[in-house]
Amino acid sequence: MAPKPAKAYDPAEDGAQMRFDGRMSYGDYLGLDKILSAQKPLSTADDELLFIIQHQTSELWMKLALHELATAKALIAADDVQPAFKLLARVARIFEQLNSAWDVLRTMTPSDYTTFRNALGQSSGFQSFQYRAIEYMVGNKNAAMMRPHEHVDGVYSWLEGIRQDTGLYDEAIRLLARNGFAISEAVLKRDVSAPYQADESVRLAWIEVYRDPARHWSLYELAEKLVDFEDYFRRWRFNHVTTVERVIGFKRGTGGTSGVTYLKRMLDVVLFPELWAMRADL
Repeated sequence: MAPKPAKAYDPAEDGAQMRFDGRMSYGDYLGLDKILSAQKPLSTADDELLFIIQHQTSELWMKLALHELATAKALIAADDVQPAFKLLARVARIFEQLNSAWDVLRTMTPSDYTTFRNALGQSSGFQSFQYRAIEYMVGNKNAAMMRPHEHVDGVYSWLEGIRQDTGLYDEAIRLLARNGFAISEAVLKRDVSAPYQADESVRLAWIEVYRDPARHWSLYELAEKLVDFEDYFRRWRFNHVTTVERVIGFKRGTGGTSGVTYLKRMLDVVLFPELWAMRADL
């Protein structure tokens, strides 16, 4: 005699809500109708959807990174550093997630990319205003990179506000000064809209922190959180270069940049220079 088929499981029997007419559902809460209808390929190429989703999801992660960086910066400025550690750790993990995304994009071959590249027009990743905001917030304030956003008033003024404000590292250095370290006036009163330049007084302060972590534990932990973030940020830049070189070689980028050559130049940018330089002196 054949066994009786098992009864199909009905979540309603365990109290699960199954009807959502007039009530908020998962899709309603997340706005999935807008998110999932935001992919509009301009060609018939199968890989264009991958390209769009890769970049859209990266922008969502960058939105979260900006939120956490801004909150962490405000906490450090208010001498409330302990909660900032969790946020900075989260930003590092966000960039770990962004690094993993390159692995998916690298499944697209050069031949795949050529089937829809012309549909991109002059659009290019270096025009990402959220990525620019992250760079400005952590100290790489290149004013020339404002120009791609001049045509969007709200974005331009928002970016300019971030560029003119203190960066994350500025606030960390000011925290050093408030804790009694001899930071030069030139650093404390510098033009914060300009790219940060390494300073000997800052290097000596971090050396002192690292030579006695127990005494300066909060500053020591803050320094390691900053290094951890820059570590993952550097990996993201490197993976970007590698992916672009793998897919288009040394062709000029769609936005007019020199492509791989431009991206390799970005690998030389150091966000928190004294935190890396002083390690040789310990």
